[in-house]
Amino acid sequence: MNITFISAPAAGKGLISSMLNEKYGFPHISIGDLLRSVDDEKVKKQLQNGEFVDNNLIALLLRDRLSSDDCNEGFIIDGFPRNMSQISIYEDVCLHVNDKENIIIVLDIPRSVGEKRVTGRRVCLKCGYVFNEYFDKPKVSGVCDHCGNELVQRPDDNLETYEKRYDTYLKETKPVIDYFESKVNVYHVDGSKSGEETFKKIEKIIGGYND
Repeated sequence: MNITFISAPAAGKGLISSMLNEKYGFPHISIGDLLRSVDDEKVKKQLQNGEFVDNNLIALLLRDRLSSDDCNEGFIIDGFPRNMSQISIYEDVCLHVNDKENIIIVLDIPRSVGEKRVTGRRVCLKCGYVFNEYFDKPKVSGVCDHCGNELVQRPDDNLETYEKRYDTYLKETKPVIDYFESKVNVYHVDGSKSGEETFKKIEKIIGGYND
């Protein structure tokens, strides 16, 4: 199965994608992670400012990643397509990688919840564990519970960037969801709940295809 997550920023698509990867083995392909791996100052600045990156670069990165053997039985795409101009890339590159069923899951989330998730997020650079100053505080402020390493706030995890990204989502990404509603199987899930609750709802969707 090929699963694509589209959502407002901080709806939890990265977390859910990782949970699905762990349980079902689907490779998790994050467009954000692919772009953050690019050693280019212009791209880094665009990401930090919440701006869109050149579609040709995204297409190149996606095509290269999806050509890997681990995508033959299915994959998870996180954060793409984000605007109407990227739909052709998605349809050309992503829908014909294998012969598996394609579904799109939209994680819906109130703006206020996403704001706290972003501005409160703290990441351990050593083990990768993520905490949140509002919802999941570490036992000692600024210190990872799991490995004792320092927790940091990513440069783009600030209020100004979040508000810009959310406004961009409403203007640019919402029309993408509307477009796909009549093209492929699209499912809406409440992303404001805990990761466990959201995961259970998505498992029910996936189970409908495996029965």
